[in-house]
Amino acid sequence: MNEANRVVFTKEMKKDYTILVPMMLPIHFRFIAEILRREGYRIELLDSGGPEIAEKGLHYVHNDACYPAILVIGQLLDALESGRYDPDKCALMLMQTGGGCRASNYISLLRKALVSCGHANVPVISFNVTGIEKNPGFQPGPKLLIKMLYGVLYGDLLMALSQKCRPYERFQGATQKLVIRWTEILAAELQTKSGLRYRNIKKNFSRIVRDFAALERTNEQKVRVGIVGEIFVKFSPLGNNNLEEHLIAEGAEPVMPGLLDFCMYVACNGVYDTKLYGMRRFAGLINGAAYRLLLSMQRDLIAAIRNNSDFTPMTDFDHTRRLVEGYIGIGAKMGEGWLLTAEMLELIEAGTNNIICAQPFGCLPNHIVGKGVMKHIREVHPQANLVAIDYDPSSTEINQENRIKLMLANANRIQMQNPAKIV
Repeated sequence: MNEANRVVFTKEMKKDYTILVPMMLPIHFRFIAEILRREGYRIELLDSGGPEIAEKGLHYVHNDACYPAILVIGQLLDALESGRYDPDKCALMLMQTGGGCRASNYISLLRKALVSCGHANVPVISFNVTGIEKNPGFQPGPKLLIKMLYGVLYGDLLMALSQKCRPYERFQGATQKLVIRWTEILAAELQTKSGLRYRNIKKNFSRIVRDFAALERTNEQKVRVGIVGEIFVKFSPLGNNNLEEHLIAEGAEPVMPGLLDFCMYVACNGVYDTKLYGMRRFAGLINGAAYRLLLSMQRDLIAAIRNNSDFTPMTDFDHTRRLVEGYIGIGAKMGEGWLLTAEMLELIEAGTNNIICAQPFGCLPNHIVGKGVMKHIREVHPQANLVAIDYDPSSTEINQENRIKLMLANANRIQMQNPAKIV
């Protein structure tokens, strides 16, 4: 399909079109979807899984394409052809950041796939804040963007607290019930004027932390396992074969840096473009201001966790970004760039020495900033127990799980030798 002839999502479509959205971060996306529903959009989050998703994607996308592209397009087309929705009253949504990789290029592959499967009339909405594409029926204004920013903050907090509680909860499902309860409360509050005042947002941070800290938990000492990698495979249960669930079932505590870190990484790159290459000086100033704002909000999250619980808070990103000095240059920003290296170093410094680097097979940028720096990280941090897991339609789940089991066996052996030390 010629991009100039793309199907535009109009204001009239907003009234009765269902917008299908592929899942990436379960907590964050459910939160953001609820915000959009309350703004009048008919949002449907897709949580389908199974081998048929990849098969559907491979039917319409070349197998040399990025694995996340295959999955996202497969999930959308599977839903469109499932019979649950009227294709003539559906739109599809994809997130775009404007970078050089998946977040910019999937949308063209999706439109080509729609033509091939006979659904060329289905509009595809680009959700971006950089003006890549515009749709009259979906134009998030400043107020909605602020709500969604708060959704990212709340999502990061709920995800971090969930990961700290679920492996230790005395009553199975208690943590998830609390996540759902707070999601509903916070989404409703963001529709009110008082709910948008940041002083009330900060109060909610403390209330949420206290609620999770009050959950009944065991006193076990479990191995902590960090998860880093390409953003979709890192966060999406579909992309990583339910890695978080698998780790909990294996008796480990998953630890995952949040989405806010990625947002600050993007803002940093805007600043670095100006410093390194003299590019877009005004954009550099805007990105610098955005970075400082996001950093101050992250510090409020850290303070809320530290002051209201015994949980270990996330690392201040201003410290995280400096950890890469001597490992990788700040100009490396394809894929997850220097952020992937920084997150591995951040986890190790915080005492999480066991790390899974989840990557799409054949993703050259992330192999460079992931596998490519592991040798140097091990030289400086010999206690680091690192494993890179490739995800691909041809990769079997059992092979991935076996590699994770080997890593966990090594972690458990180290912990048995040092019982007072959490690894």
